[in-house]
Amino acid sequence: MPLRLEARAEPSRAMVFAAPVIAIAATLCLGGILFAALGFDPFTALAAFFIEPVSTVYGLSELLLKATPLALIGVGLALGFRGNVWNIGAEGQLIIGAVAGGGMALALYDVSGLWVMPCVLAAGVAGGAAYAAVPALLRTRFHANEILTSLMLNYVATLFLGWLVHGPWRSPEGYNFPESRMFTDSALLPLLVEGTRLHVGVLFAPLAAFATWVIVSRSFLGFQIKVIGMTPAAGSFAGFGPRRVIWFTLMFGGGLAGLAGAMEVAGPIGQLVPIVSPGYGYTAIIAAFLGRLHPFGILLSSLLLALIYLGGDAAQIALAVPFAVTQVFQGMVLFFLLAADVLIRYRVRFDAPRSVAS
Repeated sequence: MPLRLEARAEPSRAMVFAAPVIAIAATLCLGGILFAALGFDPFTALAAFFIEPVSTVYGLSELLLKATPLALIGVGLALGFRGNVWNIGAEGQLIIGAVAGGGMALALYDVSGLWVMPCVLAAGVAGGAAYAAVPALLRTRFHANEILTSLMLNYVATLFLGWLVHGPWRSPEGYNFPESRMFTDSALLPLLVEGTRLHVGVLFAPLAAFATWVIVSRSFLGFQIKVIGMTPAAGSFAGFGPRRVIWFTLMFGGGLAGLAGAMEVAGPIGQLVPIVSPGYGYTAIIAAFLGRLHPFGILLSSLLLALIYLGGDAAQIALAVPFAVTQVFQGMVLFFLLAADVLIRYRVRFDAPRSVAS
């Protein structure tokens, strides 16, 4: 019996906001089945994955620590997605932000003062924004697809960071390991809670979400972004130029990704190493859509995805499963969210088979 998708007259607004909850519930159910197939008690395994990592103050601090870069990058990407500007290069922009911020910290190695940390963070923002300007230029000048250009630049950034820590920026006291010098105290973010790694940078996530909400809902530029994103023809008819939207959204998202990178190396890492991100730039895309492209929704979705990161670490110890289970859960969340979105906009119709005339 053939089936087809039939567009609904009007998608349910309630289901639009219920879909992330449904996707999370379906992920938990399928995750339990997956653990049972591996020979674990599903309830015990899910508790070890989602509850035990945040059962202590240190665990909660780690949750906020991992959610911060996801939220920063996610709200920046969401602004571009609203305007049909598809920045897939946040991972590379994060790395270049870490390189720029780390370079500033190394340049000011022999300097102390309260102004060193703002310089490190500002360098990270500038580095990420400048790196995002490359696909913006290619899109507006040569009509190159920003999905491809921004994605390919991720690998360039990774190789560039590797060359720096293996070569000119390698620490002379590092016993030939590929890493830079440890940053001085003036270049490190102050801790919020003693005995944890939680630093003051966690406060930037809600500030960025609020600033993005103001841009989207209270500014003329935000109105232009929404109009061009929903109906490009209407935006052109109204005289809204897409070039401004492309440049602003890409550099805004790149700046926030660069800030996240600078905070990673000036926070929990404390130096430049070959890998400064476990994939925050890619996971933030899921956070943006799971949060319905709303800045405050992205804060909540970032907490969930950060919990999946923590759960992956805990599952390696408690259940002896590979860290790849983290990507499995992230993939399931995205799969069920996309499936729910399809069913919100379309209904499944079964067509009766046609009889063949004799």
